Amino acid sequence: MIRHVVTVSSGTLCSRLLGFVRDSLIAALLGAGPIADAFLVAFQFINVTRRLLAEGALNAALVPGYLRARETGGAVAAAAFAGRVMGTLSLILIVIAALLALLMPLVMAFLAPGFVATTLQLAVTDARLMLPYFAFVGPVTVMMGVLNAEHRYVLSAFSPLLFNITLIGVTLALLIWRHDAVFASTVMAATVGIAGLLQMLVLIQRRRGRDGLACPIRISFDPEMIGFLRKAVPGMFANAGPQFLIVAGAIMASSSPAAVSWLYFANRLIDLPLGMVGVAMGTVLVPSLTRAVHDDDHSLLVKTESRGVEFAVGLVLPATLGLMVLSEMIVRVLFEHGAFTANDTKFTAQAVMVLALGLPAHVLMKTLSPAFFARDNTATPLYATLAGLAAAVVAGFILSSRFGANGVAVGIALGAWCCAGVLLWRSARVFGLSLDAKARQRLPRIAAAALVMGGVLWLAETFVAPVMASAQFMAQLTILGGLVAVGLALYGTLLELFGIVSWSQAIDDLRA
Repeated sequence: MIRHVVTVSSGTLCSRLLGFVRDSLIAALLGAGPIADAFLVAFQFINVTRRLLAEGALNAALVPGYLRARETGGAVAAAAFAGRVMGTLSLILIVIAALLALLMPLVMAFLAPGFVATTLQLAVTDARLMLPYFAFVGPVTVMMGVLNAEHRYVLSAFSPLLFNITLIGVTLALLIWRHDAVFASTVMAATVGIAGLLQMLVLIQRRRGRDGLACPIRISFDPEMIGFLRKAVPGMFANAGPQFLIVAGAIMASSSPAAVSWLYFANRLIDLPLGMVGVAMGTVLVPSLTRAVHDDDHSLLVKTESRGVEFAVGLVLPATLGLMVLSEMIVRVLFEHGAFTANDTKFTAQAVMVLALGLPAHVLMKTLSPAFFARDNTATPLYATLAGLAAAVVAGFILSSRFGANGVAVGIALGAWCCAGVLLWRSARVFGLSLDAKARQRLPRIAAAALVMGGVLWLAETFVAPVMASAQFMAQLTILGGLVAVGLALYGTLLELFGIVSWSQAIDDLRA
């Protein structure tokens, strides 16, 4: 399992790093004003759909259904099932896109109730230009799910890079040729659909020996497909809980100038560890847990859950502390260029610190949900997500009037912990969340290693912060890179000293 997690995490890391490059260029091009707010609200709307479907969320229903079809009817039956899902899902998404095109002014008014008329119209225009992406995300989603079910993780993990590479190329061209911000945001919005097309073409290419993973493509609304959709829709919404929390935050922040942009760029930093750990665990755990549940193999179930929790906690705790300690440095290096000012850096960094408090909860959500999905229970994660959204909205509206974007960020973090708490409670009540002896011994040691690393980074940051504030970009990048390298080296050393992991053995396992 670890090798598969590393594969998915590596692909997600590359995609997220390219995402940072993309967002850094967007920040330099659009800054953090009304034009950026309009574009980012529209982009978040499309991005939530992309993550709702394409980042492992459909695994919750597709993988168990695909594996059952393969077991009962063989590879041909499984391919036919995937082909019906692809055709039906694509039709549904195209119809939804057409309806959204008509209703987009109402949708944007709901998502950004605080926008003035000109900003709202920009958001509507940008969102409509992005809608062609809906035509391509259906095939992309199904092929990624089928490849994951077949334990072919490389292509599904690395194909999202094309999305960011396309947007980076267009944004660079706009920066070089110095177009005005409104024109630039319009061109970038139109590029989203092209990026989706390129990703689809890579995934559906017919390759020798791998034909027929999803064929023939058919549109069907028979009882089997209706049952699949009833399971899939709650699972997809539940798996996109972190993204819905951010959308809720944007709704609450839309009346405050630039707050949408600050929260968006702050959340991009949270997305890196969340993507590496959460998406990878969700993608790999669903097939593994499904097989263990189907075979009634309790020992394998406990082992899979234990290693999953260890891996998630071992990565998310140092990431949380590192983001909190180095938030201002990271934001300055990544985003403070062009139209993005020092004041924007200050407020974005504050939002990062607050949102990081909810990062462990987000990863818990991604780690606990597969245990329900493997048992064909998509309703419980959905209810947990709705509970988290309700908590985030209530807390955000109460706190935003006094603390602005930071109050919204607090609401998002509280919503994440509410959702994770519901999942923990239901796990214990429904099937018992089981951790083996190794996990119970290792988890406190992992926490201790992360705390030591965080303390050392905090001391180092206090010494280098004055130098960092007045240094040139390359010097800032070098200092930040050095601090990150020191933190990683220290944490890795502590993990081995505390007997949590043997790096030589881990390398051998990856080679196996």
